[in-house]
Amino acid sequence: MQSPDPARRGSLFVIAAPSGAGKTSLVNEVLKRDPALKVSVSHTTRKPRPHEIDGQHYHFVGLEEFRRLQAAGEFLEHAQVFDNYYGTGRTQVDALRNAGHDVILEIDWQGAQQVRKAVPDCISIFILPPSRQELETRLRNRKTDSDEVIARRLRDSIADMGHYAEFDRVVVNRDFETAVRQLLDILRGRAGYEADRADLEPLLAELLG
Repeated sequence: MQSPDPARRGSLFVIAAPSGAGKTSLVNEVLKRDPALKVSVSHTTRKPRPHEIDGQHYHFVGLEEFRRLQAAGEFLEHAQVFDNYYGTGRTQVDALRNAGHDVILEIDWQGAQQVRKAVPDCISIFILPPSRQELETRLRNRKTDSDEVIARRLRDSIADMGHYAEFDRVVVNRDFETAVRQLLDILRGRAGYEADRADLEPLLAELLG
């Protein structure tokens, strides 16, 4: 566990993944293990799920309010994902970093592109599933979507994975505990897990083929 250092500006980590890769579970676990890390709570126009709390999981807003914030330049990044809009508040991220916290943005690849342009010193991380079959299984196990929606999410997830090479690091969520450890290694500044490493090639051929 590390404490924030107000004398330094915190780092910004961008974590993206295809739907079903386990990104949210991994982020939640590293936050438990290192409370000095902070996650920026995004704005979204989608409806909250039964367990979600406004201001904790997302800032849930209407489309009109989202567009007002967007026009005012309040978002560090924003994107449309499926039928909804998501955005990261610029002021919130800056405040956390200025207080010495390392900040995690849990966003999609579109948002990551925008953040890399706006914050060139950010470190971007992409989470991959261990196989296409496992990805589909995880999507079905949520039991929140119809077969039609699952099929669309799977198609979109495969397209999303094609952007892995834009990221600095890649973690494969094959074994949850191992993936958590590797993610913490990156967040703590350790080297390794580069996106262009040779051992990823067979997996990528299966996922993207």
